[in-house]
Amino acid sequence: MVTYSTVDYIVVEPEVAGGMGEGTLLDQTTHPPIVTNLHYRFDGWLGDALLTTFPCYIATALSADHLVRALMTGFKVDPVQISKSEKFKESPPGRNLPPFVWLRIWGIAGVNDLGLLADSTLVLSQDALALFARHWPCAR
Repeated sequence: MVTYSTVDYIVVEPEVAGGMGEGTLLDQTTHPPIVTNLHYRFDGWLGDALLTTFPCYIATALSADHLVRALMTGFKVDPVQISKSEKFKESPPGRNLPPFVWLRIWGIAGVNDLGLLADSTLVLSQDALALFARHWPCAR
């Protein structure tokens, strides 16, 4: 993950560990596209707790649970369908994925703990970033 710091909020560029799978339902007539069902297909995974595929973000269920318990603002948790590509399956054997959830970010950057800029760039509060940092790396 790459971060760019401001005073209390950080622009983050989460790991792209795959992309949208066949089960994704989206309306591409708008920008950014509106996704109503997310299927995330893993091609690899470095172990980050927060991942992306434009314009969506997913997180490990454990880190999302901690966000909810900490009363972080600017998001909603929804289910995500997960699959592994052939490329992922060819990676070292025994590589397991933890449960993931879809973080549907609706917050405003610099106002909520999780927010988006106009170009869909994710911005986290210092507290949200610290929470995610406790969960890196997830891969063992």
